[in-house]
Amino acid sequence: MHAMVLQTPRTVEESPLELREMPTPTPGRGEIRVQVRCCGLCHTDLHTVEGDLPLPRLPVVPGHQIVGIVDAVGEGVHSRREGDRVGIPWLYSTDRTCGYCRRELENLCEQARFTGYHVDGGYAEYTIVHEDYSYSIPRIFTDENAAPLLCAGIIGYRSYRLSGIRPGERLGLYGFGASAHLVLQLARHQGCEVYVFTRAQSHRDLAVKLGAAWVGAAEDIAPQQLDAAIIFAPAGALVPHALRALRKGGTLALAGITMSAIPQMDYSLLYQERVLRSVANSTRQDCRELLQVAADVPLQTEIEVFPLEQANQALQALKRSEIKGAGVLRI
Repeated sequence: MHAMVLQTPRTVEESPLELREMPTPTPGRGEIRVQVRCCGLCHTDLHTVEGDLPLPRLPVVPGHQIVGIVDAVGEGVHSRREGDRVGIPWLYSTDRTCGYCRRELENLCEQARFTGYHVDGGYAEYTIVHEDYSYSIPRIFTDENAAPLLCAGIIGYRSYRLSGIRPGERLGLYGFGASAHLVLQLARHQGCEVYVFTRAQSHRDLAVKLGAAWVGAAEDIAPQQLDAAIIFAPAGALVPHALRALRKGGTLALAGITMSAIPQMDYSLLYQERVLRSVANSTRQDCRELLQVAADVPLQTEIEVFPLEQANQALQALKRSEIKGAGVLRI
């Protein structure tokens, strides 16, 4: 099979991914083999390729927003059949026995493994996953439009839940990429007023098109205080700005897997029971719920499609914030 392989982490400007021929994997007990149709681009892929995250293995095939067709099943598989269309997200496996798993916090599992990080991911023609960590894709979505739901959608959904926002309240979104453009639609569906803080004019235009009540820069003073906010951009400097915009008792959720240093700030920004919390990974239940909600709304994914062999160029565009909505590799 063909795959874009990371041998040595380097900046994406150096095009570190190499198109290689690899053996087609064989599914083991409980596993399915998926013929990949497309794979969404994620900032975590960027952090992986550039070495911002400590990599547990090299070489590795990135990619964790995978949509494809089951083309082989291992022994003991019961819930999947050849021909099923499935999605594979970031959470690849858990031990199912640790204290976090037993408390329904498998996103924090001590032995969790992640797609495109601990195991080869979706920048390839085929990949393997246990049947219990694959998900049926609602028919309403094309392959390309479903792919961003599997991380941008899921982590956006979890961030939205953990922000504590309620229907009819005011939500702030800092950064407006793949996750934020889906969260805005979900929030509007639930009657929330959404303020978007972003620099790029194309992102501002998309936010207005999708129903944002106000758009501006992080430094701007919003017309009203926020009930909750989510920071999607990996910029710690945004935290004081977001806290300043938050009402008493409001929650600020940090959705990124990495973030630059949060600057020293006055305690008054956090005082009056404001909550600052991170969001880590997601659970299988998050995935199931998000896919159902996405179909019910339905969420519209704005996408830009690239061929597999242009993965380096696609990640370069992602880094420069040139992708409107979400980037997707077509395999």
